Amino acid sequence: MSYYKYARKQYDQPKDNLDEVWQERLQKWRREGTIEEVDNPTRIPKARQLGYKAKNGFKIVRVRIRKGGSKRQRPSGGRRPAAAGQNRYSSKKSKQVIAEQKASKKYSNLEVLASYWVAEDGNYRWFEAIMVDPEHPEIQADDDINWITDQNNRAENGKTPAARKTRGLRNKGKGSEKIRPSQNAQGGRAK
Repeated sequence: MSYYKYARKQYDQPKDNLDEVWQERLQKWRREGTIEEVDNPTRIPKARQLGYKAKNGFKIVRVRIRKGGSKRQRPSGGRRPAAAGQNRYSSKKSKQVIAEQKASKKYSNLEVLASYWVAEDGNYRWFEAIMVDPEHPEIQADDDINWITDQNNRAENGKTPAARKTRGLRNKGKGSEKIRPSQNAQGGRAK
């Protein structure tokens, strides 16, 4: 079995397969900040599958996201709307998309290529975002990745694989008419 196949198999059931490494990793990550730069990807096969290369111009960023729904703000002034709910609302964006946007906001000179799940516990979920520097000469010379130099704000504009999944752009053909441009626009979700 090749290294990549073995490493992929480890992440099928990471809690069971990595046991002590998993616990140590989570304890360390809980103490770290929300956005951390990482030397190497935690899941090398997954990163390679999404386009990562171990060369200058690529950067891996680990982002921590709090689990659960989002709390809505109350109106700042005027009357008190009795029926305006605050809790038990979930974001229309996935946690992974929110993580990508956080990374993109912090590293504004880099573009998010893609991201992948690395761990979670009761309170948090961690994702690693693959960031690319479009201005780097090595990136501009690489025909596999230099298309990214023509794109701006990929994470914010919903161009990453996770965002395209959330937006329903993976579905094609009959039955997908009411998914795009958004379920909200098609009347598919309650307002």
